[in-house]
Amino acid sequence: MTEQSLLKLSIAVTVILALCGIGAGLYADSFAVVFDGIYSLTDAFMTMLALMVARLIANSALPNPGGKLAERFTMGFWHLEPMVLGLNGTLLIGAAIYALINAVDSLMDGGRMIAFDYAIIVTFFTFAVSLGMALFIQRKNRTLKSAFVALDAKSWLMSAMLSASLFIAFVVGFALLQSPYAWLASYTDPAVLALVCLVIIPMPFANVKQALADILLVTPAEFKQHVDKVARDVVEKFGFSSHYSYVARVGRGRQIELFFIVPKNAPARRLEEWDAIRDQVGEALGGEGHDRWLTIMFTTDEEWAI
Repeated sequence: MTEQSLLKLSIAVTVILALCGIGAGLYADSFAVVFDGIYSLTDAFMTMLALMVARLIANSALPNPGGKLAERFTMGFWHLEPMVLGLNGTLLIGAAIYALINAVDSLMDGGRMIAFDYAIIVTFFTFAVSLGMALFIQRKNRTLKSAFVALDAKSWLMSAMLSASLFIAFVVGFALLQSPYAWLASYTDPAVLALVCLVIIPMPFANVKQALADILLVTPAEFKQHVDKVARDVVEKFGFSSHYSYVARVGRGRQIELFFIVPKNAPARRLEEWDAIRDQVGEALGGEGHDRWLTIMFTTDEEWAI
């Protein structure tokens, strides 16, 4: 199964489950169940964007992509990936914060009585489907190794945790109705929603942080060290004066610019020889493929490299 087909399946299941959840939440008068559905719909919308970006990246890797977009984006579409990932995390955090505010407001107003029996059935069904999708997508991504698919699997796992929390809370709330503490049952829905939001809010921060680093072209330390080590070996092997390296990660893309400073009195080389050196550098760097953008330049003027 390809990245795109897996994301399409995830979108379809998410939309169906979300719409069912919102309808069930409105019927049971449970804002927690409604939030679960809205959270899933938000995630589905962002997965659609992820699918579009994944398709653009795949098409741009073709030998002759063609089209107006390819003419306008000659540097590729890698930069869109961290934008989508960052927007996804930000929207999920925003939705959780909004739900938390509503939950606190409901607690201060005396809670909300819901149809516990109906809510229990719905949340258990949602939990089972979400957990199954999370495990299925994680297994498929072992070979795909896609950041988009990994985030989608994490979203399914978060949805499963949310549904499980709601299910347990509603079971407890239903039990309270049969006890001397029946007055506490009305606080069950907003209380569990508040707790779930407090857990969910920090979870997308890692993805947002990484997306922001990619957008700002923050240099990955380990990758830069690897590039510099390869460049130093090349400088020593071919008698160059020094080198300058510029490295960035943009989504799944790896951008590398290497400048080798050649002594002005160095013996002349044919273009084929310079190309052979480039091939050696590329092999030593590794990671050759559509997601690597490698530029290697040779100059005697250090100003061209700074």
